[in-house]
Amino acid sequence: MPTQRRLVESGPDFYATPPWAVALLLDHEPLEGSIWEPACGDGAISKVLEARCADVTSSDLHDHGYGVSGQDFLAVTATDSVDNVITNPPFILAEDFFRVGYQVARRKLCLLLRTVFLESVRRYHTIFQPTPPARVWVFTKRLSMYPRGYAVKNPGTTSYAWFVWDKAHRGATVVQWLPPGSKPRVS
Repeated sequence: MPTQRRLVESGPDFYATPPWAVALLLDHEPLEGSIWEPACGDGAISKVLEARCADVTSSDLHDHGYGVSGQDFLAVTATDSVDNVITNPPFILAEDFFRVGYQVARRKLCLLLRTVFLESVRRYHTIFQPTPPARVWVFTKRLSMYPRGYAVKNPGTTSYAWFVWDKAHRGATVVQWLPPGSKPRVS
């Protein structure tokens, strides 16, 4: 994993989240309390959270022009707890973001991930069996996320979902689809 970590530390894994995708999560997933966006990039997620929620902290390992830069989320401990963690983590570090996020989130951890994240024997044993998500919100309209500086030309080709670990949830994981045409306006 050191190679993957160095890749992210050099900063190439930056894909801004469409604001409507965050608004859609908030329309379907009620949140209470403080929120930490630990991979805030240029603020795409944070700006939507700030418009709709009161207590939002934004940070990133790199300086993309928003939030507190230089903060390594993967180095925090449970003493840095917050009610909710919401982020689109670098995919190659998604398991690490889950591990730390689940530890520091008192209520909910919401990660925007490729649906392929569901597929893995290792993740089954290390994440999904011991700590299954409460809900997986699958996008029926694919997201278009391009590296910083690229013009969005085509609709997305990768399937994404919001994975939500809710510490108050008991029972099986619920998979739900965000219906087509439900792309909300972002205020």
